[in-house]
This record gives sequence, C-alpha cells and structure tokens, in this order.
Amino acid sequence: MFQRIYLLLASATLLFACNRPIARFTHSGPAMAPAAIQFSNQSEKAERYEWHFGDGNTSTEAAPAHEYKSSGFYTVELKAIQGKKTRTAKMEVSVKPPNKCLVEIETDYGTMLVELFDSTPKHQENFVKLTEQKYFDSLLFHRVINGFMIQGGDPDSKRAKPGQSLGSGGPNYTVQAEFADTLIHLKGVLAAARQGDQVNPQKRSSGSQFYIVHGRPVNSQTLDQLESQKGKRYSTAQRQAYEAAGGAPFLDWEYTVFGRVIKGLEVIDEIAAVQTDNRDRPAKDVRMKIRLIK
Repeated sequence: MFQRIYLLLASATLLFACNRPIARFTHSGPAMAPAAIQFSNQSEKAERYEWHFGDGNTSTEAAPAHEYKSSGFYTVELKAIQGKKTRTAKMEVSVKPPNKCLVEIETDYGTMLVELFDSTPKHQENFVKLTEQKYFDSLLFHRVINGFMIQGGDPDSKRAKPGQSLGSGGPNYTVQAEFADTLIHLKGVLAAARQGDQVNPQKRSSGSQFYIVHGRPVNSQTLDQLESQKGKRYSTAQRQAYEAAGGAPFLDWEYTVFGRVIKGLEVIDEIAAVQTDNRDRPAKDVRMKIRLIK
C-alpha cells in the first residue's frame, strides 16, 4: 500500500517536473558599441517569454535582437513562462567601446551614426564637448536644400517661432580651419558652416553650426573644371568616390570636413525632401538630438 502511494507520488512529481519550462539562451556577442546583438532562444516547454536586456529595455519576442548604445557589462535575463510556471536564465553581455569617435544624430526621420575624424582634432574635440553638454539637443535643421545639404546647430533655433530667420547663432567663438587633401565633400560628410571670406579670410569654422552633404551626381568633367579653378588634384579614388556617391565638390578645401555618416544615409534623403520656405527653412520643424557613443 505504502509502496503504491510512493510510486504514485513519484510519478506525479516526475510529471510536474517534466511540464516545467526550461530557460536557456545564447547571443552573438562580444560586440562594439553601438552593438546590435542577436539573442538565440534555446528554451523548452514555454509558451511565452520576457527579456530584460540590462539597460532598461525589454522584449517579449522569442528571439529578439537588441542594440546597446553604450559600452559596458549588461546582465541579460530571460524568463521562460508556461502557465503559472516560470524559469529564469541570466547571462552577462559585454559591449566594448568603439575604436572610432562616434556620435548618433537622432531625428524624427531616423537616426544617423556619424564618425568624427581624428585628422581634424580641433573640430572633433569641439563637437564632442558640445554634444556632452547637450548643446545640440532640440535644435533644428534650419536650412535644407535638396541636392545640396542639411544644416543645423544654431542655438537660436531651439525656441524659434515659425518663419523666424535663423543661421546667425553660435557659442561666441570660432574654430580654426582644418583642411586636408584627403577630406572631400562626398554625400554624407559632416562639415562646419562658416562666415564668408570677406569677413573671414582664414575660413574659420562656426563654433556650433554644421551641415551634412546631400549632394548631386558628379562627373569627371566637373572635377576637371574644379581642379583648374582651385589648383588642386583629385586622386583616382576620390574621382571614383564622387562618381559613385555624388556630393558637393565645389566646397572642397573651402569648408572644414570633419566627419561622415557611416549609417543612416537614407535619413539625409528624407530630410532633404521636406517642404521648405523661401529661406530654405523646413515648413515643419526638423529637430535633432545628438549623443556620444562611448
């Protein structure tokens, strides 16, 4: 009798254990910020899942991908759920700092990832400083010309009224020009705005205003003409890059190029296509938020 009861209890316990979910996962790391990490769910006997990525974000997908904006160590938790039963698995994810100076420019039309060049240290240092001060947050791309560029960074644009003229504001200092023959105005490059040569013969850059090139198609004849005018020579690689990507070569060696969009070129197209007024200001405000990738 007692043996039979024991066997029944053992069978019930085994059945209960067999119905428990099993939580298990792996991931694609290690990675470098900003890091898109794919998680592989190897759980069993679960009907739903809860993921906690360690940076405040969550997901209920079975096998999500998650982007970590900053470097660090993150404890990822997966809950495998079957009815009222839950099992949890945890794992530490390591995200390394980037090996380049990167910033992220967020807009209503998408996000651009931008590399700031080491070869223009004064501009890199200044842009990073302003970014960490959150100087650019909520400023407008106040000047947009399709086929040319999108420009922002005027502090007066943060609370600008509709129709207000913009483009004269800044942090009350300029930055020394940093020209390099290797840095040209291909589509997607980041460059510094400035005042004209008559009042600024040294071509010093604005302390905060910048533009991102949208550009037009460029052919070899155009580059030949510019070489003759400027007394400069384009390398074969530069000519091929212009013919493939387009840009604004007439600005070369006149305005400091100090970065390039490495992800999100389509965002430039979206912003460049917006409706603008007779001062090239978008009819609907296009705001930005910039953060340093660490």
